[in-house]
Amino acid sequence: MNIEANKNSAIAFYQMAYEGNPRKAVETYVGSNYIQHNPDVKDGTEGFIEYFEKMQREYPDKSIKFLRAIAEGNLVALHTHQTWPGNDQYVTMDFFRFDDSGKIVEHWDAIQQVPQQAAHNNGMI
Repeated sequence: MNIEANKNSAIAFYQMAYEGNPRKAVETYVGSNYIQHNPDVKDGTEGFIEYFEKMQREYPDKSIKFLRAIAEGNLVALHTHQTWPGNDQYVTMDFFRFDDSGKIVEHWDAIQQVPQQAAHNNGMI
Protein backbone atom coordinates (compact mmCIF):
# COMPACT_ATOMS: atom_id res chain seq x y z
CA MET A 1 0.00 0.00 0.00
CA ASN A 2 1.41 3.36 -1.05
CA ILE A 3 0.05 6.12 1.20
CA GLU A 4 1.38 8.97 -0.96
CA ALA A 5 -0.12 7.43 -4.10
CA ASN A 6 -3.47 7.07 -2.32
CA LYS A 7 -3.38 10.74 -1.27
CA ASN A 8 -2.64 11.82 -4.83
CA SER A 9 -5.38 9.53 -6.18
CA ALA A 10 -7.98 10.87 -3.73
CA ILE A 11 -7.23 14.46 -4.75
CA ALA A 12 -7.19 13.66 -8.48
CA PHE A 13 -10.43 11.66 -8.18
CA TYR A 14 -12.29 14.38 -6.31
CA GLN A 15 -11.00 17.17 -8.52
CA MET A 16 -11.84 15.34 -11.75
CA ALA A 17 -15.37 14.54 -10.56
CA TYR A 18 -15.98 18.01 -9.09
CA GLU A 19 -14.77 19.76 -12.23
CA GLY A 20 -17.17 17.84 -14.46
CA ASN A 21 -15.86 14.41 -15.42
CA PRO A 22 -17.13 11.98 -12.76
CA ARG A 23 -17.36 9.02 -15.14
CA LYS A 24 -13.66 9.26 -16.02
CA ALA A 25 -12.85 9.76 -12.33
CA VAL A 26 -14.69 6.53 -11.47
CA GLU A 27 -13.10 4.60 -14.35
CA THR A 28 -9.63 5.78 -13.31
CA TYR A 29 -9.70 5.72 -9.50
CA VAL A 30 -12.57 3.55 -8.20
CA GLY A 31 -12.57 -0.18 -7.51
CA SER A 32 -15.24 -2.63 -8.61
CA ASN A 33 -17.30 -2.05 -5.47
CA TYR A 34 -18.02 1.52 -4.24
CA ILE A 35 -19.81 2.17 -0.94
CA GLN A 36 -21.27 5.65 -0.46
CA HIS A 37 -22.19 7.07 2.97
CA ASN A 38 -23.37 10.56 1.91
CA PRO A 39 -27.17 10.38 2.37
CA ASP A 40 -27.76 12.62 -0.68
CA VAL A 41 -25.85 10.36 -3.10
CA LYS A 42 -27.04 6.92 -4.23
CA ASP A 43 -24.79 3.98 -3.39
CA GLY A 44 -22.45 2.64 -6.07
CA THR A 45 -20.58 4.23 -8.92
CA GLU A 46 -23.61 5.17 -11.04
CA GLY A 47 -25.13 7.08 -8.12
CA PHE A 48 -21.87 8.99 -7.72
CA ILE A 49 -21.67 9.78 -11.45
CA GLU A 50 -25.31 10.87 -11.57
CA TYR A 51 -24.88 13.21 -8.58
CA PHE A 52 -21.72 14.90 -9.89
CA GLU A 53 -23.03 15.24 -13.46
CA LYS A 54 -26.15 16.98 -12.11
CA MET A 55 -24.01 19.23 -9.91
CA GLN A 56 -21.87 20.20 -12.93
CA ARG A 57 -24.94 21.02 -15.06
CA GLU A 58 -26.50 23.14 -12.31
CA TYR A 59 -23.34 24.82 -10.95
CA PRO A 60 -20.63 24.89 -13.65
CA ASP A 61 -18.82 27.85 -12.05
CA LYS A 62 -18.12 26.25 -8.69
CA SER A 63 -14.51 25.85 -7.58
CA ILE A 64 -12.55 23.72 -5.13
CA LYS A 65 -9.27 24.16 -3.31
CA PHE A 66 -7.58 21.26 -1.55
CA LEU A 67 -6.26 22.44 1.81
CA ARG A 68 -5.03 19.24 3.42
CA ALA A 69 -4.63 15.55 2.64
CA ILE A 70 -3.92 13.17 5.49
CA ALA A 71 -3.44 9.43 5.09
CA GLU A 72 -3.11 6.48 7.42
CA GLY A 73 -3.25 2.85 6.39
CA ASN A 74 -5.91 2.49 3.70
CA LEU A 75 -7.69 5.78 4.53
CA VAL A 76 -7.24 9.27 3.08
CA ALA A 77 -8.88 12.40 4.50
CA LEU A 78 -9.25 15.54 2.39
CA HIS A 79 -10.02 19.01 3.77
CA THR A 80 -11.37 21.29 1.03
CA HIS A 81 -12.69 24.80 0.54
CA GLN A 82 -15.45 25.12 -2.04
CA THR A 83 -16.84 28.31 -3.54
CA TRP A 84 -20.21 28.19 -5.25
CA PRO A 85 -22.20 30.76 -7.27
CA GLY A 86 -23.14 33.78 -5.20
CA ASN A 87 -19.91 33.31 -3.22
CA ASP A 88 -21.47 30.59 -1.05
CA GLN A 89 -18.49 28.97 0.64
CA TYR A 90 -18.22 25.53 2.23
CA VAL A 91 -15.58 23.54 4.02
CA THR A 92 -15.68 19.78 3.52
CA MET A 93 -14.03 16.79 5.11
CA ASP A 94 -14.01 13.74 2.86
CA PHE A 95 -12.73 10.31 3.82
CA PHE A 96 -11.85 7.64 1.28
CA ARG A 97 -11.04 3.98 1.89
CA PHE A 98 -8.74 2.29 -0.61
CA ASP A 99 -8.46 -1.40 -1.48
CA ASP A 100 -5.14 -3.25 -1.79
CA SER A 101 -4.93 -2.28 -5.48
CA GLY A 102 -4.97 1.44 -4.67
CA LYS A 103 -8.59 1.95 -5.78
CA ILE A 104 -11.23 3.92 -3.86
CA VAL A 105 -13.96 1.64 -2.50
CA GLU A 106 -15.72 3.70 0.19
CA HIS A 107 -16.52 7.36 0.93
CA TRP A 108 -17.76 9.43 3.89
CA ASP A 109 -18.06 13.22 4.11
CA ALA A 110 -19.14 16.17 6.23
CA ILE A 111 -19.94 19.63 4.85
CA GLN A 112 -20.24 22.93 6.69
CA GLN A 113 -21.10 26.32 5.24
CA VAL A 114 -18.59 29.05 6.10
CA PRO A 115 -20.54 31.48 8.30
CA GLN A 116 -20.58 35.24 7.87
CA GLN A 117 -19.61 35.68 11.52
CA ALA A 118 -17.69 33.55 14.00
CA ALA A 119 -16.87 33.70 17.71
CA HIS A 120 -13.15 34.00 16.76
CA ASN A 121 -10.88 35.17 13.94
CA ASN A 122 -9.30 31.79 13.18
CA GLY A 123 -11.32 31.06 10.06
CA MET A 124 -12.25 27.63 8.77
CA ILE A 125 -9.56 27.21 6.17
